[in-house]
Amino acid sequence: MLERSGTVVVFGETLVDEGSGAQAAGAPFNVARHLAAFLSPPLMITRVGEDRNGAIVRAEFERFVMPDLGLQVDPMEETGRALAGRGGQGQRAVLPPRQAYDFIDPRAAVAAMTGLASPAAMLCFDTLVQREERSRLALQAVLASTPAKRFLDLNLHADHTGEAIVTRALETADIAKVNEEELQALFQWYFQIQPQDAPLSQDETHAACRALMDRFGLEALIVTLGHRGSVYFGADGGLIANRDNPAPPFVIDTAGAGDAFSAIFLLGQVRGWPLALTLARANEFAGAICAVSGAVPRDMNFYDKWVNRWREPAVKADSAL
Repeated sequence: MLERSGTVVVFGETLVDEGSGAQAAGAPFNVARHLAAFLSPPLMITRVGEDRNGAIVRAEFERFVMPDLGLQVDPMEETGRALAGRGGQGQRAVLPPRQAYDFIDPRAAVAAMTGLASPAAMLCFDTLVQREERSRLALQAVLASTPAKRFLDLNLHADHTGEAIVTRALETADIAKVNEEELQALFQWYFQIQPQDAPLSQDETHAACRALMDRFGLEALIVTLGHRGSVYFGADGGLIANRDNPAPPFVIDTAGAGDAFSAIFLLGQVRGWPLALTLARANEFAGAICAVSGAVPRDMNFYDKWVNRWREPAVKADSAL
């Protein structure tokens, strides 16, 4: 297996989900913890408060043996929270404004980058952390400090990440990953394809995805399809569809499946796995996360099976695809 040197940098929100028993959460933090569990500890750049929830987040850094070089502590703002709420489509997390992750300090963030033992190979970011100017400036400073490939995990929140933020994020990214709901929002914003319009054919959907890539100069676009797998669109016109994914024997919780996919995709990128193999592994691991409670397993032994399986040479594993 070809091993590449380099660190994954994850920039984004950390928060505590108070509607789920005060569990550490945040899509970028989920990605970072998965990477650390696979012995590829990332640099997580985020900000917490000096409070009980901040201690919960810091304890997760310790549990996953993640370096805290990029963990900032805010003396005034509280650690991010997700509160239980109910919207038009059922349960919906409420994200209060002005949380610590909205105030990531640009200078400290760039300083963390200079402290890396190995150069940044991939930089993962989302849109929620860009809702306030301070963290937007910090992200811009980090992006300007490294030539690392930019991976956007869209993580669309209708109340916090409107078209302007999403447009800026897509213009920044090299690779973007979206789910079906997010893809429909992009189609509506950029191509005026409305939800009530007649459904697009597969060819029309693929053409629209290609148009998105052209509009934003993307190297790749990944669309995750839940239990139906994923589709990868490459800038060279290539397409990799993963539809034969083994489904978990039962589904407990789909929260965090997209974050799990992103983590394994990033892992495959820095470890030099073949692209098709990386996507197949990302799909399979995302499905496995749906069979446990929560976005990140509480039992670290959960990862042992995958670590052992993926030690096999990539060529041998590839033959099973």
